[in-house]
Amino acid sequence: MILGTAGHIDHGKTALVRALTGVDTDRLPEEKRRGITIDLGFAPLEIDGIGTIGIVDVPGHEAFIRTMLAGASGIDIALLVIAADEGVMPQTREHLEILSLLGVSRGVVALTKSDLVDEEWIALQIEEVTSLLAPTLFALASIVPVSSRTGSGIVALKNAIAVQAGDLPARGIEDLFRMPVDRAFTVKGTGTVVTGTIWSGSVERDATLIVQPGNKTVRVRGLEHHGVMSATASAGQRTAIALSGVNVADVPRGSVLVADNFWSTTKEVEAYVTLNQDHIRITPRSHVLFHLGTAETEARLVMDDEVSSGGQIHARIHLVNPIVARAGDRFVLRMASPARTVGGGRVVDPFPAARRRGRNKPRASHRMAQSPEIISSLLLEAILRDASTDGVTLSTLPIRTGDTRSNVDAYLASTGAVTKGSRAYLLSAAELLSASIESFVAEFVANHPLEPGVSLQAIRSGAKAGDEIVDWAVARLVDLGRIEVSGSFVRPRGWKPELGDADKAVSDAIMYDICKQPSEPPTVAELEAKFGGKTRSLIRKLEREGVLARVSDDRYYSSEAVAQMVEKLRTSLQANRIYSPAELKEVLGVSRKYLIPFLEFCDGAGVTERSQAGRAVRPLAVGGQS
Repeated sequence: MILGTAGHIDHGKTALVRALTGVDTDRLPEEKRRGITIDLGFAPLEIDGIGTIGIVDVPGHEAFIRTMLAGASGIDIALLVIAADEGVMPQTREHLEILSLLGVSRGVVALTKSDLVDEEWIALQIEEVTSLLAPTLFALASIVPVSSRTGSGIVALKNAIAVQAGDLPARGIEDLFRMPVDRAFTVKGTGTVVTGTIWSGSVERDATLIVQPGNKTVRVRGLEHHGVMSATASAGQRTAIALSGVNVADVPRGSVLVADNFWSTTKEVEAYVTLNQDHIRITPRSHVLFHLGTAETEARLVMDDEVSSGGQIHARIHLVNPIVARAGDRFVLRMASPARTVGGGRVVDPFPAARRRGRNKPRASHRMAQSPEIISSLLLEAILRDASTDGVTLSTLPIRTGDTRSNVDAYLASTGAVTKGSRAYLLSAAELLSASIESFVAEFVANHPLEPGVSLQAIRSGAKAGDEIVDWAVARLVDLGRIEVSGSFVRPRGWKPELGDADKAVSDAIMYDICKQPSEPPTVAELEAKFGGKTRSLIRKLEREGVLARVSDDRYYSSEAVAQMVEKLRTSLQANRIYSPAELKEVLGVSRKYLIPFLEFCDGAGVTERSQAGRAVRPLAVGGQS
């Protein structure tokens, strides 16, 4: 678990960490020279019955708020440091506000430099701090007067920290691995080393990881936890990871190490946002600084609701630079000028669907007060509902819900969600697709009674859904006995194309005209001009019944005529001899207008073989031999 300091500059955060751990977290020469913390510092705190707690010491100066935010992200317990001789100061309030926005609810207050004031003054300061904390998540936090110089109160402070740490829920070790990078440097003989707090999952030595943004693959050469080499590291631990395959410049602060291709970057998130009571008016044109984990980027807010001070609003946040985000992630919003914190919130969906009228409004705002399990299931249901028959890629669901893969799988199974290939669909959406396909098929055969049914390709095109879910819907209708599939055609179960008396008369007339001059039949266009709009459908029906054969795109012959003409070629032509078109014209007794299309038909049927000099009968077809 991680404990992070917070508080105004020169209130004794670093000295307090040294008193607690014996480690001086000010490591930079500039920090030594100026006597202030500039960058993040780290130290291990051993507490009996608890184990090792990683301490992140953050700067208190307002100029280093972005560094403070990088350190505050991912902490479990806040150690709010307030100097007894000065009391609550501007950065005290801003740091407390940031901790609340980040959802840090466990904390202890250290009233430092208590040796510099009397008991009466300490009592007044405790009263002031209690009033400050009352409307926050830290209303019940212990306030412990301490002195880093004399050691007074240090044991009591450790005990107060132990109480907060004692029942802290464990982080998701079985979850997807993610670690935001807060430092990157080079160690001679080792190479690139990055440090950070593991937010979820675990990692082993020699594992393959991915650096995001950038999607760069790296290998873990070594792991170190509080200065001790380790074979593994897991969620909630401060960890140094030696990497191969990457330069230090490729993993700056703000990068994220992940272990799966499930993770990808985003430049737009859907979120619930809370703005400060005294916030500056924010419009879609306003640029704010968006802080999530150790990353920072400019952003714009597009809000669905009117902004009310201190209220929660639903918004799309458009980011200038890509980040790695997950549902449930907390973020902070700041203005660059004047520099100040204006709000923050929680990511609802890191990959929101494209906006559609009447959609993407708040998805049950009461979720935010529910348990994580309920939030996850409601969010997953909403994601699947928004996707409709487009479905959602299964691998993205743990990211988009903020839940583990096993919990997502369990929810999908419990709700009967349809999973086909790599995508998941809400059962009701898949069933609605089935009903739509059934209606489409019924309407098609009603309007085209002479066709054998509707083609699967036409169904897929009309459904505007993935082939996998369309095939599932068709198979479901077949299992229910609602439709049947014959070849590539779909039709209502038991349905057959039948001709009425009028159509039967037209079909007979078409057949008569085609057979009247069997070797020189009329074109389809000529027949259509004579018999009307159903001609083509009737011809296709006759073809399916085997009565007609299509010789070219615009001409059908009776099957009997084709057989007779083919037989004439087979019996009249000699093997191994090439015949010119003129000679073949004499054999078949047709004009060139009919000859060439028929010979091309014979080429395709394997009766003849064309060469530059002419055509020959294929050897196996000569004399009817096989």
